[in-house]
Amino acid sequence: MEWFESWFDTPYYHLLYSNRDYTEAENFITKLTADLQLPPQSKIIDLACGKGRHSVFLNKLGYDVLGLDLSRQSIESDKQYENQTLLFEVHDMRNPIDADPMDAVFNLFTSFGYFDNESDDKKVFQSVYNVLKPGGYFVLDYLNEEFVRNTLVPETTITRGDIDFKILKKIEGRHVIKDIRFEADGKPFHFFEKVKLHTLEAIHNYASECGFERIKIWGDYQLNEFKKENSPRCINLFKKK
Repeated sequence: MEWFESWFDTPYYHLLYSNRDYTEAENFITKLTADLQLPPQSKIIDLACGKGRHSVFLNKLGYDVLGLDLSRQSIESDKQYENQTLLFEVHDMRNPIDADPMDAVFNLFTSFGYFDNESDDKKVFQSVYNVLKPGGYFVLDYLNEEFVRNTLVPETTITRGDIDFKILKKIEGRHVIKDIRFEADGKPFHFFEKVKLHTLEAIHNYASECGFERIKIWGDYQLNEFKKENSPRCINLFKKK
């Protein structure tokens, strides 16, 4: 089992990241959809949707949304939000997507770069390309490799309730690795996260090989211009040719 299959399906993963700023996320999504000029009732896939909050918000904005995620527990939880224009399904992003042609696919908040094999990374781009309408958009919200290297904090402890998550971070080859240890319910736990430090060039090459054109790169959730040295994010906007 891959690390993300086990870790993302635990309640501790969601507890650790329970302080995520959803107001910032909703403001980002509002600005993003306005910038793309996506009219109401456009069909959007939220790829790696997790607990579904962003899918739900997109649906509230008037979009027809399909949320996809590998975690069965997350999708089971997401099902409570379903309606005629909001659906959730278990899906591995490397596999072809069985859906009607889409206007846009969003992959948000570093939900890419988990795979060791480069062919798996390419499969993601290919599956997204195949499900989009001609002229459809693919938004890949990713980390900025340079910013990660310059700002890495090697050791932190994050407390959530009565659990202290001890986190060690390091860069090993082309990956940033987060080692996570904690005790809960009288038991010790050990998980890790491993995300590939894709360069701008590598991401562009994957997209180009599949038939995408890169339109823009934003550097943060306010959609400011990307600057390689200090932008916290690398938000790629691709268009299917």
